[in-house]
Amino acid sequence: MEDPKEIIARNIVDLRRKNGMTQLELAEKLNYTDKAVSKWERGESIPDVAVLKTIADLFGVTVDYLLTAEHKTTVPVLSRLESTLRNHRVITGLSILLVALLATLIFVILDLLPGERGGAWLSFIWAVPVGSIVWLVFNSIWFNRHLNYLIISILVWSTLAATHITALFFGVNIWLIYVLGVPGQAIILLWSKMRGRKKKKPTL
Repeated sequence: MEDPKEIIARNIVDLRRKNGMTQLELAEKLNYTDKAVSKWERGESIPDVAVLKTIADLFGVTVDYLLTAEHKTTVPVLSRLESTLRNHRVITGLSILLVALLATLIFVILDLLPGERGGAWLSFIWAVPVGSIVWLVFNSIWFNRHLNYLIISILVWSTLAATHITALFFGVNIWLIYVLGVPGQAIILLWSKMRGRKKKKPTL
């Protein structure tokens, strides 16, 4: 009789790959480390019953499916999880697009105002940090939070750049503002390192 660890390992690997997920992405969904997922997939340990139920729900199967060596029915490639993730990506993309559309609308309105000094284009400059905020919010809710460090870096530097460009438009050169980005980036890197060291031990 085949070892249950190997059966579960094979099924988790199969479901994860069919849904186009990495070990890290699956670990994020389960609030575990990618090392824990790796051990499950190598058959070195198995998740407890509660985690198995969570995995089954994520991939739209039953716990029995995870414990069964041979399946009479195949799992649809587009599982409930993948369908949900696709919808979340669409919503996120449309939200960021909305920021760009609002920037365009602001540009048109300002450009039509009497006495406008030609600074309407600044709306597009500020659309970058605003779009980064929208991306950060949705990524924190639905996607891989490890990407937040990159998004926050983009937010910090785009905000500094937008501030500098806006100041230049008004005749003020505050290029030293970029110095603020150095400790900001250092804090982000330190935060990512500290978060990466926090490990949740897998259940054997």
